[in-house]
Amino acid sequence: MHLSQLFHYPIKSCSGNALETAKATERGLAFDREWMLTDENGELMTGRKWPRMVQIRVTPTATGIQVNAPDMEPLEIHQDRYQMARPTSVWKYDFDAYWGDSEADDWFSFCLGADARLLYIGEQSNRRLRIDPSIRFSFADGYPYLLIGEGSLQDLNSRLSQPVSIRQFRPNLVIDGCEAFAEDQWQRIRIGEVEFELIKPCVRCSFTTVDPDQGILSADHEPLKTLNRYRMTPDGVTFGQNLVARNTGTLSLGDPVEILAYR
Repeated sequence: MHLSQLFHYPIKSCSGNALETAKATERGLAFDREWMLTDENGELMTGRKWPRMVQIRVTPTATGIQVNAPDMEPLEIHQDRYQMARPTSVWKYDFDAYWGDSEADDWFSFCLGADARLLYIGEQSNRRLRIDPSIRFSFADGYPYLLIGEGSLQDLNSRLSQPVSIRQFRPNLVIDGCEAFAEDQWQRIRIGEVEFELIKPCVRCSFTTVDPDQGILSADHEPLKTLNRYRMTPDGVTFGQNLVARNTGTLSLGDPVEILAYR
């Protein structure tokens, strides 16, 4: 088994970047979900309600990020402007993030057709993992990493009339050479030089029905409709596994994957 695909998503719910190598820390992959959008009331904005967000391309730079989108001019955003603490929350977890650039807010508001505010997680995140408060992490939903096996996607696509891309599930880590849903049985793994603990299955929502290229919701509610028939649990429909990293290191495509413990 090997690491076959690697992604980060610099702004939560916006387009991801396929990587060849990335630094992995307890907080997550470098640059992953260090930024997020809220509405004028401070409520989190996601692709569930604003599917066009997936068409916003985000490129990390030496001083922050550059954003671009169809029919929009690119914009450079400098993280050193983000100094003003603002209370915010991600799925009922309250913490402080940082605001500082009204020009960026105007750009996103025009792009999405709704008042938007861009927030930065900060050099040292104020958000802590519920199961281990010693771990500070980013604007990711509940855990710093998401892993999916290629076999699981192949199994799903065999049940669909129109196959979907792995990008629809927004993983950080994709593993090849394993059977469908083998990852459900793993407890601890090592990828290259980094050891991970698998915490829980990832419960999926309607965001999985957003076409990552077109930025529109699927009219037939796929692939969630099909997953609902065979991946339903008491917690909801699951696909992929949430992880935490237990050390810092560099991940690269082709890194071997070793199973250290099973559930």
